[in-house]
Amino acid sequence: MTRRQIHSWLMDMDGVLVTEERLVPGADRFLARLQERGTPFLILTNNSIYTRRDLAARLRASGVEVSEHAIWTSALATARFLEDQRPGGSAFVIGEAGLTTALHQAGYTLTERNPDYVVLGETRTYSFERITQAIRLVAAGARFIATNPDATGPTPDGPLPATGSVAALISRATGIDPYFVGKPNPLMMRSALTRSTPTPRRRR
Repeated sequence: MTRRQIHSWLMDMDGVLVTEERLVPGADRFLARLQERGTPFLILTNNSIYTRRDLAARLRASGVEVSEHAIWTSALATARFLEDQRPGGSAFVIGEAGLTTALHQAGYTLTERNPDYVVLGETRTYSFERITQAIRLVAAGARFIATNPDATGPTPDGPLPATGSVAALISRATGIDPYFVGKPNPLMMRSALTRSTPTPRRRR
């Protein structure tokens, strides 16, 4: 049996490199080895709360040193998807800086009036008022997009409701299911593979 040569790595972040911000044993050595070899890699996460810079800082605090350009989030994949679907469009967004920053960088206008899309991401402070507004906008014809289908997110105190759970609430109220961009949708992996990824810097 011929072994295929691996030219690059795509890997999950939560549960693979870190668990609730604690380093998974051996993760730092594995990434260091990839960097020493100059092997391209990309870290994928469905977490849409944080920007790549934020996530790189969080990984650094856990003991893993990676470039922010080696991180690809469901927020970035969502922004890329919407940019392809409707360049220069508009969106009503429930989410935090990771999602709003990605959409701004994709040329999107964030609005509460007649948006092309309702985009649901993760936040630790879901607002009943904004969820109600999202329901009304989807019912009025805005297309419904969610960054990922994860029903819960981990915290040191236990699970909390995440994007998938809130999406189910909006779907039940409107009868309209969202299009989920993040994992396990292959679109997330394709968008990661087709992005411009610089070769990771070697350690000195």
